[in-house]
Amino acid sequence: MGELRPLPSDLTPESRALAMALRELFESLDVSVRRYAARRLRDAGTFSRYLSGTRVPPWEVVMDLFTDAAEHRGMAATPDAIELVRRLHRAAVETSVSPRHAVEVLEQQLAEADRVSRRSTARGDALSDALLDRKHRIADLEVRLNQLEAAWSAERARAERLAAAGPDATELLHERDQLQDEVTRLSALLHEAQKQRDEAEQRCTLLERQLDAVEQVQQTAAAVAPAVSQTMPKVLIVDDQADNLLAMTAVLATLDQELVAVPSGREALKALLDHDDFAVIIMDVQMPDMDGYETAAHIKRRPRTRDVPIIFLTAMGTDPEHSARGYAAGAVDYIGKPFDPWVLRAKVAVFTGIYLEQRRLAGAG
Repeated sequence: MGELRPLPSDLTPESRALAMALRELFESLDVSVRRYAARRLRDAGTFSRYLSGTRVPPWEVVMDLFTDAAEHRGMAATPDAIELVRRLHRAAVETSVSPRHAVEVLEQQLAEADRVSRRSTARGDALSDALLDRKHRIADLEVRLNQLEAAWSAERARAERLAAAGPDATELLHERDQLQDEVTRLSALLHEAQKQRDEAEQRCTLLERQLDAVEQVQQTAAAVAPAVSQTMPKVLIVDDQADNLLAMTAVLATLDQELVAVPSGREALKALLDHDDFAVIIMDVQMPDMDGYETAAHIKRRPRTRDVPIIFLTAMGTDPEHSARGYAAGAVDYIGKPFDPWVLRAKVAVFTGIYLEQRRLAGAG
């Protein structure tokens, strides 16, 4: 396509490989960048940067290209082809250090949490209306039953005639019981919807705070050139999700520590062998092959690393069972996701200060 610009010479190998794969998919559509961006309701300049490798697109943009290419060709892409591009995309994300990309990742997560909150709110409103209707119907049945019972008490014979000519009380009782069962079920569903809405709102709040922190990093980075001191301690960040590594690195970027981000427990152990100046370790619990608890056990068995504090950061929740296991594995703290960026920054600053003071006292001795 003559419209595509040449790939910049300063691209990382990972970004170049992803851009070439995206170009191959796009060129099979036989359409201009502007026309395709309009078709998908996207900004043409941003989409052009995706194809030039200067910006890593969200995965949904890649899947849209696969869908449109399959429709145009009349043949769907193979699972192996999709997995290959997924690996290229993951590699490009892991090597990207753009704060703007961190903002995009967090904005996508915020949009998803907002959608969950709105869906939960709408479902909760519908359940509330249904619950109120059932309660009104039960109250109406109670009134009718009381009227029948009063008539039976006043005059037995008259009550028998009324029962023969009027509605069957047994059927009314049965209908009331059914409605009460439905009220119980709807109440449980309403509680679950309200809980889901509250969790989504909490996630929205924390993601907005993360966005504020990342945007402050961008402003600081634009005004001051970054300089990592060789005498400052390091912070080890361990998470198998590239987006999480990117978000945590962006949130902690304005601190004076050197940040080392790795995608697995085995890579964490290797980093600890290569360096002995880590002030604190921030580690995810749920990781494939070797989870956070197992990794922590290896760290605590090594004399060189047994005293490095570990903060577990996980989406599994902070209930007593999980936190007790984390502390038993040697952790000094246990934080749930999504995390409060200011709390994480404060804890990292505290452990860095302790590390520097211990190093000063050792040097003075």
